[in-house]
Amino acid sequence: MLLKDSFKTATRSLAHSKMRSILTMLGIVTGIASVIIIMSLGDSAKLYIVGQIQSMAPNMINVQPGAPVIGGAPPSVMGLVVKSLVVRDVESLQREPSITNVAPNVTGSSRIVYGNKSKSTLWIATTANIFKMMNLDFSSGYGFTSADETAYKHVVVLGSKLANDLFGDNVEPVGKTVRFEDITFRVIGVLEPKGSGMFSMDGYALIPIPVGQKQIRGIDYYQELNIQIDPAYDTAFVKTRIISILRTSHQITDPAKDDFMVTSMDETLDTLGNIMSILTIFLAAIASISLIVGGIGIMNIMLVSVTERTREIGLRKAVGATDWDILQQFLIESVLLTLVGGIIGILVGAGIVGLIYFVLSTFFSIGWFFAFPISAVILGLAVSGISGLVFGIYPARQAGKKNPIDALRYE
Repeated sequence: MLLKDSFKTATRSLAHSKMRSILTMLGIVTGIASVIIIMSLGDSAKLYIVGQIQSMAPNMINVQPGAPVIGGAPPSVMGLVVKSLVVRDVESLQREPSITNVAPNVTGSSRIVYGNKSKSTLWIATTANIFKMMNLDFSSGYGFTSADETAYKHVVVLGSKLANDLFGDNVEPVGKTVRFEDITFRVIGVLEPKGSGMFSMDGYALIPIPVGQKQIRGIDYYQELNIQIDPAYDTAFVKTRIISILRTSHQITDPAKDDFMVTSMDETLDTLGNIMSILTIFLAAIASISLIVGGIGIMNIMLVSVTERTREIGLRKAVGATDWDILQQFLIESVLLTLVGGIIGILVGAGIVGLIYFVLSTFFSIGWFFAFPISAVILGLAVSGISGLVFGIYPARQAGKKNPIDALRYE
């Protein structure tokens, strides 16, 4: 029997049992759709994170105190306090020609109060140049200045969400006073909303660094240094200069004894990209379990089909069909079921990914990306076809091995 004849026979058989074919494909459709959705959302999340970093912190290098701990993470992740970054480090770095700005940070968490409203929030004590470094715009008011830092002025800039939670829509925050850590602050600015991104300042309060460092925390070290490099210089070169300057400042001659971590945004992007890729693959592998379940379901249905069509098999063998002809027909049926299920799964997955993009972009104002990788489509079709072959071989062999006389006698 020619392959095209086997194909026609297989399609007729599947069309004859429409409901059974549809139910058989459901497992494959679900599995492929799950893999497509996870891979697409993984790529979308990666693009979103990269966009957030590039928009909020261009040409930035970050310095954390302490040597890396488990997995290369900074000591602060483990709850360790390292006091290695101090004023002289900032002064030394500011003299480097390849560095445009240095913004030391100290952070804390407090309950901020206005009238009878209060909210627990994170505050960042930093320098006035942070607004330019991180492209922060104002919906009202302005940022604090270096003069405010020198004078220890109790002024605060609020993120848009924090300002709205405290003052609502009908009260202008600028000029009002708020209180946290038993200190009264005057609101001088409100930041433009940035959405719910990972680098959004919408829920933060920003204050001059001497106030947060000396008066609130009572410390003489910094928890972080954000450094903006001159675009005319290569990032790797500037990173090398920062390491050299800090080693000189800390009197370190053995690189193995570095008490600081220097990370460029390029490295952060690479690390986040690798983490997202690994996580996507891991989740896709979990979702692929449903493909195995769907494949087993197809094998079971095909075995039932072989039993139900025993007399048909016997009749076809009696008029000259070979074992290979029978095996070929049932194998084509199995592959068709999985391939059609795979195509439907890809379309369903694409539809759900598009719906998620629409909802996040339209109703939540998140700058989400619609990513639909071709690799996900190729993987879906390949897995579908392979599943049909793998789980269809046994039922097809069982059909091909049937004795024609016994098959004709089968009731």
